[in-house]
Amino acid sequence: MPQEMSLAEVEAVARAAHAGQTDKAGRPYAEHLSAVAEGVRARGGGEELIAAAWLHDAVEDGVLSEEWLAGAALSQRTKDVVRAVSKRAGEEPEAYARRILATPGAPLVKAADLAHNADPRRLAALDEHTARRLERKYATMRGLLGLTPDD
Repeated sequence: MPQEMSLAEVEAVARAAHAGQTDKAGRPYAEHLSAVAEGVRARGGGEELIAAAWLHDAVEDGVLSEEWLAGAALSQRTKDVVRAVSKRAGEEPEAYARRILATPGAPLVKAADLAHNADPRRLAALDEHTARRLERKYATMRGLLGLTPDD
């Protein structure tokens, strides 16, 4: 078994995979990845979950393939969390939340993701309609996961 990737290597892969992408407010996507990774660290997540935070949108966004993830020198826990937090086309929010809740570590990564996505400073950069729609979406997912806005 090859040695697992270091967090610095995982970060470099994630930054390269998402290079050129921007978030809904036009900011470099890597800022979101960094904030989620830091949110996981601040919530007590260890290296496996911080690695998952760096990669949490990579498969969902199609910038890294499931085949890449399967073969990557990452722990099984990291891979399981990345898969759990990757939304699938046409998936109902309830099914998505059940998968997250059933995967150890995934709720912590998703909590950090939702906290950054719902940050009022980020939402303020969007048009009002989009900001309200996303606030409702994030609040619904927090509710399905049993999270409070402070989680």
